[in-house]
Amino acid sequence: MMKKHIICFGDSNTHGYCAMNDGRFDENERWTCLLQKSLGEDYLILEEGLSGRTTCFRDPVFEGLSGLDYLYPCLMSHEPVDLLVIMLGTNDTKERFSAGAPAIGLGMIRLVKKAIATTDCWRDGKPQILIVTPQNIGKEYEHSNVAGTMGKGCAEKSQGLAAEYERIAGQFGCYYLDANKAVKAAPNDIDHMHLTAQGHKELAEALDKKIRDIPREFMRLA
Repeated sequence: MMKKHIICFGDSNTHGYCAMNDGRFDENERWTCLLQKSLGEDYLILEEGLSGRTTCFRDPVFEGLSGLDYLYPCLMSHEPVDLLVIMLGTNDTKERFSAGAPAIGLGMIRLVKKAIATTDCWRDGKPQILIVTPQNIGKEYEHSNVAGTMGKGCAEKSQGLAAEYERIAGQFGCYYLDANKAVKAAPNDIDHMHLTAQGHKELAEALDKKIRDIPREFMRLA
């Protein structure tokens, strides 16, 4: 019996970047791995996190970071897909993209439309998408070592994502989770935008509950 395939499509907070040691949280700490453990062996959590990834913007400094460009091969590589979890937007706030929350929301719409249109990847042809608003960037980032590369206004832009993403989820029939409500632990106090180990734990717990609340036809194994 094939497991339920859940793709976790995101940036460094899905990859598991650890600002404390400039490395990566291990398999006992990353929210993707914790979610795998809590959901159990009937599910396969597919980690698709890439540091610097945006919704649709091509970074002029680093290659391969547009989520839109990679989404089709990602979905088709892991078919049949039962659920796509998208948590992106933090990198889109960078000053060099000149995109406020509404424009970043348009990037999310492009991702959702692309995923829905990739009809051959979905189990039984039924797209199931969960949009997750990432934790807001703390304004303190302006005094961190990433301030120069991130640029100005990132914290304010990130604060507008929740309203945009919740509206988009409703518009396209997606499930929705706001990490700002689900995760009580603040981002780390180094760059003020990455999850701490406690944050990973809380996000995994919230996603476990959210996924189990999805209608029973999804939960029932084929």
